[in-house]
Amino acid sequence: MHKLATLAVAGSALLFATAADLAAAQAYPTKPIRLLVGFAPGGGSDFIARTTAPRLSEALGQPVVVENRPGASGVLATELGVKSPPDGHTLTVIVSNFASYPSLYKLVFDAVKDVQPIVQLTQGPFLVAIHPSLPAKNTRELIALAKKNPGELNYASTGSGALSHLGVEHFSMMAGIKLTHIPYKGTGLGLVDTISGLTQVIFGSILPTLPHVRSGKLRGIAVTTAQRVTAEPNIPTVAESGLPGYEVNNWNGLIAPRGTPRPVIDRLNAEFGKILRNKEVAQRLQNDGSAPAGGSPEEFEARLAKEMALWSKVIAKGGIRVE
Repeated sequence: MHKLATLAVAGSALLFATAADLAAAQAYPTKPIRLLVGFAPGGGSDFIARTTAPRLSEALGQPVVVENRPGASGVLATELGVKSPPDGHTLTVIVSNFASYPSLYKLVFDAVKDVQPIVQLTQGPFLVAIHPSLPAKNTRELIALAKKNPGELNYASTGSGALSHLGVEHFSMMAGIKLTHIPYKGTGLGLVDTISGLTQVIFGSILPTLPHVRSGKLRGIAVTTAQRVTAEPNIPTVAESGLPGYEVNNWNGLIAPRGTPRPVIDRLNAEFGKILRNKEVAQRLQNDGSAPAGGSPEEFEARLAKEMALWSKVIAKGGIRVE
């Protein structure tokens, strides 16, 4: 009888929780939604947030307010987001370096247990570009050149611990080469010095880097994603041009605090899926150098787990620290 009573109580609790979740989802949203962005206005994450916010507002019938909270590569906004009430009214746009947070920062939140993935918003490559003076025409030749001259080739990144830094370190470890890291505050300064020849290699965001490749100021030899990009289909992937298995994706995604009712997560996932399939939205994202992604919360969660494991290994092996 005791076991039956326990099971009955547990079953009642589960039914009550399910009913409460459904009620919350049916009422949702009951007030304006905060969309937190961990970077200053004008950047890629801010652009994505402001592109999707009006359409989300229209779909949900409540204002969606983009709130910029820059600092610590997005950590500050993420902390604020995951510590907010888990009711779907505070969402956070995260970037691909979120997967490196546990290995680089002393966090006051758990990047797995406190986070509920909703959807991957965008995806895009880095463009591997080199100074035209280098006698390398593809990935394989760049690796061979670096092996002949260990440590003599400098590469620019957008800062220590940034994905453009981790991506090159991952590349170097897989290829068995040594490149010298020169960190900058942003892509623009790194591009300037790579064009001048002070640095010879850059894994740059495609939007600011591609024009310099097309003008001949830099030589574009590969993209870091698993597939070629439609903007420049003649540029091969790193994996197909000399380093099989290599892939680094420069993405944005959306998260909520863990404990947010599943029906709310499902609705948000469905609404963002519709938004990302909108032709105008897709075109705007592509014009900004990325492409719409989408997928289920589980698929996004699996990506986060896979990349957290990868960057943990790269950071530990490379002894990487943030400045």
